[in-house]
Amino acid sequence: MSKNRLMRESVSCMFLVALSFAYFAKALSGSYMKSTITQLERRFDIPSYLIGVIDGSFEIGNLLVIAFVSYFGAKLHRPKIIAIGCLLMSLGTFLIALPHFIIGRYKFETSIRSSVNSSSNLSPCPVGSGCEHESRLSMWIYVFLGNILRGIGETPVQPLGISYIDDHALEENAAFYIGCVQTISVIGPVFGYLLGSICAKIYVDIGFVNMESISITPGDARWVGAWWLGYLIAGLITLLSAVPFWFLPKSLPLPERRLAKYSPERTIVVHVCCRLANKLQLFASFLNILYSCFSDFLPTLRSLLGNPVYFLYLCITIIQFNSLIGMVTYKPKYIEQHYGQSASKANFLMGVINIPAVALGMFSGGVIMKKFKLSIMGAAKFALGTSLLGYFLSLFFFTMGCENASVAGITRSYNGTESLYKEDKYLLASCNTICDCPRRNWDPVCGENGLTYISPCLAGCRTSHGSGMDTVFEQCSCVAVGNHTASVGQCNNRDSCHRVFPYFLALSVITSFIISLGGTPGYMLLIRCIRPQLKSLALGFHTLTTRTLAGIPAPIYFGAIIDTTCLKWGQKKCGGRGACRIYNTTAYRYSAHLSTLHLHAYYSVGLE
Repeated sequence: MSKNRLMRESVSCMFLVALSFAYFAKALSGSYMKSTITQLERRFDIPSYLIGVIDGSFEIGNLLVIAFVSYFGAKLHRPKIIAIGCLLMSLGTFLIALPHFIIGRYKFETSIRSSVNSSSNLSPCPVGSGCEHESRLSMWIYVFLGNILRGIGETPVQPLGISYIDDHALEENAAFYIGCVQTISVIGPVFGYLLGSICAKIYVDIGFVNMESISITPGDARWVGAWWLGYLIAGLITLLSAVPFWFLPKSLPLPERRLAKYSPERTIVVHVCCRLANKLQLFASFLNILYSCFSDFLPTLRSLLGNPVYFLYLCITIIQFNSLIGMVTYKPKYIEQHYGQSASKANFLMGVINIPAVALGMFSGGVIMKKFKLSIMGAAKFALGTSLLGYFLSLFFFTMGCENASVAGITRSYNGTESLYKEDKYLLASCNTICDCPRRNWDPVCGENGLTYISPCLAGCRTSHGSGMDTVFEQCSCVAVGNHTASVGQCNNRDSCHRVFPYFLALSVITSFIISLGGTPGYMLLIRCIRPQLKSLALGFHTLTTRTLAGIPAPIYFGAIIDTTCLKWGQKKCGGRGACRIYNTTAYRYSAHLSTLHLHAYYSVGLE
């Protein structure tokens, strides 16, 4: 008996470690995807809503197979199915990085021709030059398909892994174990965002271009980091996570004290399953399982949805996930655009500040539930309390505003008066009308007067000297102060942004911790409100519906809302609208937070 117990504990420990590593790997690659949102937008010249489609394709992959994996997988070899899933995730991650190696070098948008001499010709490049080599218009399809494959591979990890742990752990320890696994899954994004931060600092074509000739910085709206590098690293880690599951058993014998805690009905089922696994041949068992699954699936699903607690919890988590996914997907982008931070810094802050707060909250929620032995009703009340408190604290985000960047012809007139202009005709003024400047290119320069101009031509500049970041534009007729010069890049003079940004970070950490406190109790509410036989199906169907009705649409409509706040769109090499270059920060702030809080309010009402 002691030998059997020792084997059981060692195998359970190995599975817990293996599942934690798999959770870490999938969370790392998923968070890295979100950290590259703006990089992908700029590299493929696509709007935010299309990025939402790409991000939601992960959930499409889940949708294709999750019902079958959850139901059939519970009756097959769960560890090996998880291993196959990890292999598919790895393959999908490598596929996402593929476009970089076939797309060609990145040529950022510019309005001038560079010269090898000390001066540059400021005449505009003709639109469509090199258009025959434009191939990036459809390259995002590879990212889309790779993310679908990642979604298919990730499908068995959660429902089969969690149900395996709950089947072989003592009831009083299950919540703690699941809390540990979920905490590891939140630690994964820390490294994912940190990896995103590092890669965002590295130029996309590093090693293939002369960096001294690059006239943009990581803070520029045209900068694209080495997004592909992180996907190669994440794919390798995911590939390694598949290895341990090949050596784990299909199931473990349950001790008598554990069997005594189950109903007689479940005890019979456990013994029958064990006998079948040990005595029947594999092919005969598979046919038997296949027949029983098809004949029992619809009645079982009807029984599951007939549980009022499960059905209500399902509805309110769909609403909550819409809010959560929309916010998390575009939060680094919000930090970049609203507070003027680089993509690298935004990802770094998400990784070292925001995500650890979520991990601590989820772990603390599991500890609180174990310590106070919360019942189903107690778990529901606890989740409601944390949700309401987080909702009221989130209202303060509206007060943490930031003024628009000062851009001539967009947010300011050429004489410096604050105003919003949405038509290209306002980009022209008496100081630049004779220059015949293109109005769609985005090649910003900062005048001595502290005003950003969309291009050197629109600033009225006639000559320049230097190269790369050291380029200085001279004789700029629109810059009516000093030496009439302008430097490369946007002006960084949004003082109120720098003052309010630390308060935004502090409030973000506090609200993330409080809301995540209710995560583990809420998850245990889902598990404990159903019969043990329906556990895998309940977890799988919950994941299916939340990802279908939240994971797929939320990034798309949040992205579409963000697109409505764009003030200036970039231009593709062959013409047409590219990625957004500058947003109306006030409209962006209200649109993002109103959408999130509106959904969060419905979630709180549903819990009541």
